[in-house]
Amino acid sequence: MTVAAGIGYALLALGPSLSLFVAVISKKPFLILTLLSSTLVWLVSLIVLSGLWRAFLPLETTAWWPYGILILTSVVFQEGVRIGVWRVYKRLEDMLDAFADRVAKPRLFLTDKMQIALGKLRRVLNHMYAAGGLGHGVAHAVFFCISLLTPAFGPATFYVEKCSQIPFFLVSAIIALAFVTIHTFSMVIAFNGYAEKKRVDQLFVPIVHLVAGMLTLINLANGGCIVGIPLLYFMAILTLVYCGQMVWRRLTENQSRH
Repeated sequence: MTVAAGIGYALLALGPSLSLFVAVISKKPFLILTLLSSTLVWLVSLIVLSGLWRAFLPLETTAWWPYGILILTSVVFQEGVRIGVWRVYKRLEDMLDAFADRVAKPRLFLTDKMQIALGKLRRVLNHMYAAGGLGHGVAHAVFFCISLLTPAFGPATFYVEKCSQIPFFLVSAIIALAFVTIHTFSMVIAFNGYAEKKRVDQLFVPIVHLVAGMLTLINLANGGCIVGIPLLYFMAILTLVYCGQMVWRRLTENQSRH
C-alpha cells in the first residue's frame, strides 16, 4: 500500500507537469531542451543556496525569523537568476531574428513569440516562457518533495508533531504542486513584464514568490498546515488568474491592432 502511496505523492506533485509535458512540450524538441536547461539552472541555483546556508543549518531555534531570513535570501537570489535567464532568452531571440533576416523571412512578431507558451490556452501563452517556468517548478518539486519520498515507499508513513492530521509526505506533495503552479505562470508574467517594461508585472512575481515562501512558515505552528496550505493555494490561484488576465489583455490588444 505504501508503494502506491509513494507513487501517488509523486504524481500529485508532478502529475500536472507531466500532463503538460506530454500534451505540449514533448512535441517540440526545442521546448524539451528549454525545459531541461531551465530545470538544471534552477536545481543548480538551489544547490548553491543550500551550500551557502549549510554553515548555519540546522537552525537550533524555535523562532520563525531565522527561517524568514533564509526564505528572503533565497527569493532574492532566485529572482536574480530569473533576470539572468531572461537576458539569455533575449539574446537567443535576437539570434533567431537575425537568422530569420538572413534567410529572407519576417522577424518574430508578438503573436509568434506568444505562441511558444501553453498552446492549448487560446494559443497565447508563450511556450518557451512556460517551459522555463515549468523547469523552475519541477526543480522546486524535485528538491523539496521528490527527494524526500524514498521513505514513503517503506512499510509505514510519517507524521510531524506540528501537523499530525496529514502525513508529512502528502503535505510536501501538496505544497510542491502549489509552487509548480506559481513558478510556471510566474515565468510567463515576469518575462512579459520584462519585454513590455511593465513594472507591475515585474514586481508581481517576486512579491508572490516571497509571500508564498513566507506562508510556509505557518507550518511551524501547531496545526499550521491546515491554514498555511489553503493560503498557499490562494497565491497559486491568484498567479494563475493574473496570468490569464495578462494574456487576455495581450490578445485583445493584438486583435484591435489587426
